[in-house]
Amino acid sequence: MFITDLQDYCESKKGVTSHFPFDNDTLVYKVMNKMFCLTSLEKWENGAPSVNLKCDPETAIELRAEYGETVTGGYHMHKKHWNTICINRDMQDDAVFKWIDHSYDLIVAKLPKKDRDLLKNL
Repeated sequence: MFITDLQDYCESKKGVTSHFPFDNDTLVYKVMNKMFCLTSLEKWENGAPSVNLKCDPETAIELRAEYGETVTGGYHMHKKHWNTICINRDMQDDAVFKWIDHSYDLIVAKLPKKDRDLLKNL
C-alpha cells in the first residue's frame, strides 16, 4: 500500500475531510468533524508506515491477538478504542480498507441523527 491508496480510500467516503490539527506530519481524516483515521506522513516517507483507526473494544483485542506486533493499541490514543496498524508486506490492503470502513462506520453510528441524515444526503 502507498500513502496515496490510503488517501484515496479515505477521501472517497461520504463527508470526509482531511486536516493537520496537531502538526505538519499527522494527517487526520474526519467524518462530520470526528476523527476516524490518523497517520504520520514522515513514517510513510521513512518506510515504516502505520495508521491509527478507531475500533470497537472486542474487535480491537481480537485483532491484536491475531496480528501480534502488526496491530497494537493506538499510539497516543485511547488503547481501548484505537488500534495502530503497521503497514507492511504481510498486511493485505483489503484488510486495512476493511478496518478503515469499520472505523468510519463506528464514528457515523455515534453521530447525532441530524448529522447522520445530513451525511446521507451528501
